[in-house]
Amino acid sequence: MEENHNPQKPASGKERKPAATVEVAETTNVSPRVWRTGSAAILITGALLRLYDLNLVPFHHDEGVNANFVMNLVNKGFYQYDPQNYHGPTLYYFAALIPWIAKLLFTKSLAADYGFNAYTMRFVTAAFGVGTIWLVLALRRRVGTIAALTAAVLLAISPGAVYLSRYFIHEPLLVFFTLAIVVAALRFYESLRPSYLLLAAAAASLLFATKETAIITAGVLVIAGASTIILSRFYKAQRKAGNKRKRVATMPESMRSTIDRFGGVSSLAILAIAAISLFLIIAILFYSSFFTNYPKGLYDALRTFDLWANTSTRIHVNPWWTYFSWILKEESPVMLLGFVGVVMAIWRGSNRFAVFTAFWTIGIFAAYSMIPYKTPWLTLNLLLPLAIMGGYAFQEIFKQPSVQKHLSIAQSLSIVAFVVLTYQALQLNFVHYDDERYVYVYVHTTRDVFPMMEEIDRLAKRAGTDNQTLMTVTLTEYWPLPWYFRHYPFVRYAKPFVSDETIIIGPANEQMLLMASLGTNYVQIPSGLNAAGTYTLRPGVDLILFARKDLAIQGR
Repeated sequence: MEENHNPQKPASGKERKPAATVEVAETTNVSPRVWRTGSAAILITGALLRLYDLNLVPFHHDEGVNANFVMNLVNKGFYQYDPQNYHGPTLYYFAALIPWIAKLLFTKSLAADYGFNAYTMRFVTAAFGVGTIWLVLALRRRVGTIAALTAAVLLAISPGAVYLSRYFIHEPLLVFFTLAIVVAALRFYESLRPSYLLLAAAAASLLFATKETAIITAGVLVIAGASTIILSRFYKAQRKAGNKRKRVATMPESMRSTIDRFGGVSSLAILAIAAISLFLIIAILFYSSFFTNYPKGLYDALRTFDLWANTSTRIHVNPWWTYFSWILKEESPVMLLGFVGVVMAIWRGSNRFAVFTAFWTIGIFAAYSMIPYKTPWLTLNLLLPLAIMGGYAFQEIFKQPSVQKHLSIAQSLSIVAFVVLTYQALQLNFVHYDDERYVYVYVHTTRDVFPMMEEIDRLAKRAGTDNQTLMTVTLTEYWPLPWYFRHYPFVRYAKPFVSDETIIIGPANEQMLLMASLGTNYVQIPSGLNAAGTYTLRPGVDLILFARKDLAIQGR
């Protein structure tokens, strides 16, 4: 995480102008050993919270759909970007790596078991979640040692960041690539190494190939950067106002100085062309499904923005203040510290990266608050800059003389805040993971799906047909059931039952209609989970299970 950021000589041997003065936050108040130990402990904690028992939580509706794309990609070699699905292809290709490797190493049956399960699917998003914590630590030079460690801790134990990293959805990748752009761009600015610019371009391309909301992220980052430049020039002018010998360089002068740092217009143009080319190559490869869906995939990638803009005003509509309410309810330490950091950064204006992150925080909250479409997983985009700002606030507060006088009290309060946050993370992710009273549990599949699948497996074995058992699922909103029936090839969805089928699954509100249609050849297999004998798929969707009478009699 530490590098020598001194400008390098170009390959030609021509001396490049020294880098402009780069604000480097104080990083020496913690020994290298403490820094390495603390960083390792934070990464291990974040990894344990994200990777432990990924099979525990049942698949959400969206996870089942996403996993289906991966299974088609691996088993049939087929994936085509669909703008009606909205989300980009990176998640599916990254998640397909483990099943592809399993196919090479194991037999077909073992590959199906080892390649396609909740752990292998969610491992991808959990790994990107841990990677985001690592990138936060890489900001040490810009925000300071204590700030970087604190921000990493806040993100590592954030209930929402943990919960959403354990979800097989696009958001963890989107947030990782967002921070990767920022870190790589900073390193390029500091070192003038073209490799960092190419990394930033690659991260930007992967960002846009992950989800259509990348356009929001990109817009916010650009506006935050411009706002930082304006505010920094204002503060610089204020500081030099009393010194007539010093003046603030004009905007054209600043631009010329920046261009000179990169070796002049021609060198900067070459770098820009290389970065843009890499951006386009990566985007074209993913959206064209590596040229198997060219050029339609590219056209659809552009068309999605129009479709998404129309849909975002019709579903999952919530008030503008929803994200503030959700985050304050579930992780108030992150929210409160984060906004204190925003105020401190802008008010002081002494750390340009902190100012940038403050504007990033304000911008991302404003953008997502103005859009009517609001879902809990989108909060991950807000939690990242909030955590960085929280780390900055924590560091600056502890530097205050008044706090130093009462250091033991301040440290005790900090420990209490981190313990509360950790407790909330554990409760949400390992106890109440399907409890809809929690903000992040959003129309989630309940744990009832597991005993229902166990009962179906018993019936299939009793019938002697095992995974060849004929089944019908009559309800129309059936996801993520196809994920759980992935080993059963003869399952029909949203269709009327056929007389030779072994098992029928339908909605509880059509119980009488199903009983009348099935007649005396089928009996209901009641669940022991509740008095109604039903299985709750998700809030408001209760299922009933029917089997052939002979199977029910055998089980008695």
